[in-house]
Amino acid sequence: MPALPEILSFTDELVAIRRDLHAHPEIGFEEVRTSDIVAEKLASWGIEIHRGIGKTGLVGILHGTGGPGRRIGLRADMDALPIQEITNLPWRSTVAGKMHACGHDGHTTMLLGAARYLAENRGFKGTAVFVFQPAEEGLGGARSMIAEKLFERFPCDEIYGLHNSPDLDPGQISIFPGPAMAGADFFDIKITGRGSHGAMPHMGRDPIVVAMSLANALQTIVSRNADPREAAVLSITQIHAGSAYNVIPEEAVLAGTIRTFSPEIGALVRDRMREIAAGTAASFGVTIDVDIRNIFNVLVNHEAQTDAVVAVAAEIVGTEGVLTDGKPLMGSEDFADMLRVVPGAYAWVGHAGTVPVHNPAYVLDDGILPVGASLLARLVETRTAA
Repeated sequence: MPALPEILSFTDELVAIRRDLHAHPEIGFEEVRTSDIVAEKLASWGIEIHRGIGKTGLVGILHGTGGPGRRIGLRADMDALPIQEITNLPWRSTVAGKMHACGHDGHTTMLLGAARYLAENRGFKGTAVFVFQPAEEGLGGARSMIAEKLFERFPCDEIYGLHNSPDLDPGQISIFPGPAMAGADFFDIKITGRGSHGAMPHMGRDPIVVAMSLANALQTIVSRNADPREAAVLSITQIHAGSAYNVIPEEAVLAGTIRTFSPEIGALVRDRMREIAAGTAASFGVTIDVDIRNIFNVLVNHEAQTDAVVAVAAEIVGTEGVLTDGKPLMGSEDFADMLRVVPGAYAWVGHAGTVPVHNPAYVLDDGILPVGASLLARLVETRTAA
C-alpha cells in the first residue's frame, strides 16, 4: 500500500498547516502559538487533550473502538531554531532570527495527519497517545515532559518517532536497531585574563591568545587520546571576545559540543578537557572555568519495535524503499530519553530537500507529509493489537 488514501485526500490541508507553522516559528519552550494550533486541531477531531506538560508540551489521547488493546505513543517535536532564514519562500519565516531549519514543523504536521486519520478511522484496538514535545533543540524538552510524569500519566507500551531526511531519496525510510544517534554534551569555557590597551599587550594577559591556544589543544583529544576505533567528535562552535579594535578584553569564551556513543569515551574527553584547560591556565597565568553539561543520551532503537517500523514502512514505500543497513549518526536527538523509559524506535523519512538540516537555506519537501503521517498511523493500527 502507498500512503494511506484517506491521508492523501487531505494532504492540501496538511501542507497549509505546515506552511503556517513554518511562517511562525517558535523556539524551545516558547511554542505557545504552535501548541494552540495543535490543541485546536486535536479538539476539532474529538481527541482528548492535556496541555502544559513540559511547559508548552501537550498530549492527545484517542481510544479505538476495536476493544481492549495496547497503548502506542507517537511523538513529534515542535520547536524551531535561532537561525535567520534565507529561502525567500512565500511561506518563509516572519520572525526575525527564528526558522524551522530542522523540519519540526513537518514532524508536527505529520503527527497531526496521523491523529486526524485515526480519529476518523477508530476501528483500531487500544489507545493512541500523541505526544507533541517542545524544546528538542538542546533545551531538554523530552526530559522536562518525563520529569512532569509524562509516562506515569499517559502510560505507553511502545513509542515511535521520526525525522525528515534530505540525505535520503523521496520514498525511502531508514531505520536500524541498536545505537542510532550519539549522546551529546554542551560546554562553555570561560577564560579570564587581564584587559589592557591594544598598544600595550605586555600590560595584560590576553584571553584571546589563550583561547586560540586552548582551541587547538582541545582538538588533540580525539586525535591523540581517544581510541581511533571509537566514534567521538569535539566541535568548538562559538568564540566570543572583545568589543573594540584597541582593547584587549578581560574575558573570552569558547563553547561547543562533544558527541560520543561510549560512556567511557565521553568521560575521557571531559576529563582531558578539564586537564588541558588547567594546564593552559597555569601556562598563561589566567583563570579558566570549564562547564560541561549532558544534554542528549545515546539514542538506542529497540529491536522488536524497529522490526515493527520496517514492516509498516514496507507497506508505505515498498520493501525496496526500506533501508536497514544505516550507520549510527553523530547527530543527537532527545527522543533518546523517551526510549530509555519506553521501548520504541526512531526512523528517518527521505524527501527532496537540497541542503542539510540546520542550514538557513533548508527547505522541507511537503511531499513527505502523507508518507510520515501514514507511517505513524499504521504503527498505531498494527501495534495496538500486537
